[in-house]
Amino acid sequence: MKVGVIHYNFPQFTFEQFLDYCPDAGFGYVELQIGDVWAKDASNPEADAEKVLKMVQARGLQVSSLAASNDFIVLDPEVVAAQVERMKHVIRLANILECPVIRTEGGQPKDSVPEARWVEAMAGCLKRLVEYAEERNVVFAVDNHGYCTNDGDRQLALIEAVGSPRVGVNLDTMNYRWFGHDIPTINRYYEILAKHTFHTHLKDGFGSRENYKGAALGEGEINLAHAVKCLKDAGYDGVWCAEYEGPPPTDVGYRKCGEWIRKNV
Repeated sequence: MKVGVIHYNFPQFTFEQFLDYCPDAGFGYVELQIGDVWAKDASNPEADAEKVLKMVQARGLQVSSLAASNDFIVLDPEVVAAQVERMKHVIRLANILECPVIRTEGGQPKDSVPEARWVEAMAGCLKRLVEYAEERNVVFAVDNHGYCTNDGDRQLALIEAVGSPRVGVNLDTMNYRWFGHDIPTINRYYEILAKHTFHTHLKDGFGSRENYKGAALGEGEINLAHAVKCLKDAGYDGVWCAEYEGPPPTDVGYRKCGEWIRKNV
C-alpha cells in the first residue's frame, strides 16, 4: 500500500524534521509544496530540487506529488503565457524530484474572469501544457481546493474540455464539504471522479466555511469508506495521502490518519 503525507500543517517541524518524521510515522511518500524546492528568492531552484531529492531518498521516501500553486483563472494572453511558462518550470522541477504528479490549483476568482468562463480559462492553460506534460511524463491532478474547482461537476467539465489523459484530479475527501456541499452530493462526486483520480488527500472533519473543524480520519462526518470503494472500484493505484487539519498536536493527528489508512484502505 502506498501511504503518503502532505507537507502541510507541521508548524513544529523544520523541513528536515518533517522528513525525519515521515518514515518513523509509517509514511513512505510525501507530497511537497513548490516552496519546498523553489523559494521566492532562489537563484538556482534546480540545484535546490536536487538537494531535496537527496534528503527525501536518504530517508527511503518518494515524492508522490508536487503542489504547483498556480492560477489558471486567467484570460489575458500575456498572463496566460506567464502561467504556462511558470508551470513548465514546475514540471522540470518535478522531474528532478522524480515526481509523476503535479497537483494544480484551479486559480483565484477575479473580476476579470466571470464564473461562466472559469472552465474555459483553466482549460486554455492546460491545453497549452499537455504536450509538454507528455514529453516530461507527468500528469496534472486538479485539486478541489479553494473556490473555483471545489465542485465535482466543474472538475469533470474541465477534464472533458481539455480532453487529455494527462489531466485528472486530486481527490480531497473533505474539501467539497468545506465548500458547502452536502454528503450525498459529495458521494456522487467521488463516483464521477474516481476514474479520473491521479492523487488523493484523505481528510476528514465537520461542517463548512466558518463552521469547519478538521478531524482525524474516521472521526468526522465524511463517508470515507465510500470514497475508498469508489477509488478501488475504478482501479486507483496511486498514493493514499493523509492530510490533517484537526487540533494540535498535528504530528499525533497525522499518525492517527496513517493508521486509519493502513487499516481501512
